[in-house]
Amino acid sequence: MQPDSRLLIIDTSTSFLSLGLHQEGETVCVYEAAGTRQSELILPAIDQLLHKASLTLTDLDAIVYAQGPGAFTGLRIGLGVAHGLAMPFALPLIGIPCLDAVAALAPDEPCVLAATDARMNELFYAWYDTRIQQRLSDDQVAPASQIQLPEGQTHGVGVGNAFALDITLPVQGKNIMPTARQYADLALSGRYAAKPAAEAGLLYVRNKIALTASEQAARRQQAGA
Repeated sequence: MQPDSRLLIIDTSTSFLSLGLHQEGETVCVYEAAGTRQSELILPAIDQLLHKASLTLTDLDAIVYAQGPGAFTGLRIGLGVAHGLAMPFALPLIGIPCLDAVAALAPDEPCVLAATDARMNELFYAWYDTRIQQRLSDDQVAPASQIQLPEGQTHGVGVGNAFALDITLPVQGKNIMPTARQYADLALSGRYAAKPAAEAGLLYVRNKIALTASEQAARRQQAGA
């Protein structure tokens, strides 16, 4: 993607509805508590974003979506909406791992713990070196007590809503979460592939599944057979 690309950003990985529209080098963000109303609020909010920018879906270059890990129902809503909007206009989708967006809030650090609340007394987490945009671990899910610094690291910093919880983690961190701006910046970095909508999938580390839209359709057909 080029810096002047027009992007719609969708993140429904938490209880917040996070949307954005990037054009002419700027990202307009919507970030509001939605609870269980994401499916009710998302399409009107997208319509409003496009209307204010005097754009239609045909003007977009791609749709960016939160790939996970996160709240699975929310992720499915986000991907489903992205898929439904993209397919009629052959718009590509760009999936951004949620923890990559969290880590982007702590730039230029040699050891960053991106950690978010996974419920069930567990966290989604991954370690990063954000100086060189490199992962130090895969996405994982575990109780806080099992999270340890990567081998060879003696200290680090943390970021994510896990740091709002009454738990002990191996680093001190800030309770902040990404908005559509971080997702847009990552999509524009060129490090994430733009794919046809049918090939766009979710990352859900708790059950180790990553199904594309076409795979989900095949599974539904098999279930109905």
